[in-house]
Amino acid sequence: MSDSASSTRHSFPPWAAVSSTVPSLLRDLPILAAGLGIFWGLISLSRYWGSNAGSQPDIELRLAVLPKYALFSVARIAIAYAVSLMVTIVYAYVAAHNAKAERIMIPLLDTLQSIPVLSFLPPVMIAMVGLFPSRQLGVELGSIVLIFTGQVWNMTFSVYSSLKNIPRELLEAAEVYRLSWWQKLIQLELPYSAIGLVWNSMMSVAGAWFFLMACEMFTLGNRDLRLPGLGSYLETAANAGNMRAVAWGLAAMVSVIVLMDQLIWRPAIAWSEKFKFEQVEASQTPRSPVLDVLRQSRLLSFAAAVTVAPVREAVTLRLARLHTEARPRHASAWGSRTALACGTAAAAVIVFAVARMIVELSTISLYGVREILTGAAATFLRVEFVLVLAACWTVPVGVYIGLRPRLAALAQPLAQIAASVPATALFPIILVALIRVGGGLGVGSIVLLMLGTQWYILFNVIAGASAIPTDLKEVCNIYGLRGRDRWRKLLLPGIFPFLITGLVTASGGAWNASIVAEYTRIHNQTYSTVGLGAVISRCADSGDFAVLLGATVVMATMVVTVNRLLWRRLYALAQTRYKLET
Repeated sequence: MSDSASSTRHSFPPWAAVSSTVPSLLRDLPILAAGLGIFWGLISLSRYWGSNAGSQPDIELRLAVLPKYALFSVARIAIAYAVSLMVTIVYAYVAAHNAKAERIMIPLLDTLQSIPVLSFLPPVMIAMVGLFPSRQLGVELGSIVLIFTGQVWNMTFSVYSSLKNIPRELLEAAEVYRLSWWQKLIQLELPYSAIGLVWNSMMSVAGAWFFLMACEMFTLGNRDLRLPGLGSYLETAANAGNMRAVAWGLAAMVSVIVLMDQLIWRPAIAWSEKFKFEQVEASQTPRSPVLDVLRQSRLLSFAAAVTVAPVREAVTLRLARLHTEARPRHASAWGSRTALACGTAAAAVIVFAVARMIVELSTISLYGVREILTGAAATFLRVEFVLVLAACWTVPVGVYIGLRPRLAALAQPLAQIAASVPATALFPIILVALIRVGGGLGVGSIVLLMLGTQWYILFNVIAGASAIPTDLKEVCNIYGLRGRDRWRKLLLPGIFPFLITGLVTASGGAWNASIVAEYTRIHNQTYSTVGLGAVISRCADSGDFAVLLGATVVMATMVVTVNRLLWRRLYALAQTRYKLET
């Protein structure tokens, strides 16, 4: 009887008993209030984005503007994340299921994630402002696309790695039950990817906060483009040396991050726990009061039954019917012709772009070439040193946190806050301290790279440790594996695919963060060190697009080389030797 009572206490948290006595309408009031708040926010945003594009607004440093600025920043990040999620699923699915496409898509993904935000800035902003020249929407879309370029890569790598590491017996079961591609995606592939996707989504949003200052306030040649938001607020306050405003801006950002953690990420982690691949349920699992409220809501259940369920059932039945029907021959021929036409068009676009790029690169002087090559060597050494340094502490700490759900519930928001706070807002203080002790920007750039990249490894290691099946841990306990043997037999093999994903994304993040780590302004004074990031930042400010393009091409070439020599081989090792299957 005591065991049954204990099980009941673990299954139903204390607030569930309280909420069962509250009328269902009252329990749905917070959900109704949240829905109305989101609706009001969307109306306010649409009204602002549809306004005429006049002179760039002044960024005020009053406390009263912080709620409005927070709304604008959260909206940009949320829209960019929604687009990133859709691109992630499509891109990772195609790369994981098409071997020919995989050979091109994965190196391309690794290359794109390493290209700094400022390298995307000129073409993105010119294109978006050109599409909407008389509306504020053009600059807003440009900022959202820039945030998207900092979010999507590690999410895509995570889902791709999960799809490639699905146990063989699960794939065979899907074949036995003759699941269509849609049923297999919904019932097997996305659930198996859920844990890694949730943790990498947190890292993506944290990365968006990190680069928010560069995405909301920037210069393009002689044009000063700025958008009201927390990023531009912090940038303006830091440039003005107003540390009081910086403190208030950081406090507002931390408050928003904590609120998002409680309302979004903690429920998502508790929800994703049901997709853990194990035969023995863990004694401790993540819990979320918000998730319990959502599950008990009659309003959401009714809305899902009326809208989501019929659409999902209709799509599933339709695709299942198509899966069982024999495809006519002309359909495959039509598909081949379509693929050939699309490939020809893509090849023509690539040839045109390469030709224009060669013409642009031919204008670079010998001094510019020497500057690019010297900076590339310096940044490469910094990036590799930072990766080794970050892995030394994130692997043991991430495993320790991931194996303890209660500790993860406490450490998760702290790590997310630390990963989200823009280091560029704190960098003036760090740099001044380093200059006083004789360190300068050479040491400061390594510190800033660490602040911007170590979290990719930490979040992935936590996700990998939390995904280790409970039955494997119990087997290790039965055989008395401790210390080095436990790390060699269980922990390192269990987290290896996640660790590789973290290192790949951290490497790209380090190259990306070099644009703010190697070149910065404090009180109208510019500090820089030798590096490719400094070259890109300086050229973006001066409008020297030829050197900017050359530096970006060199960076992409170096990343592709490292991908082929190192990361591709480690991914192959993770998919063969360290794949979780019986």
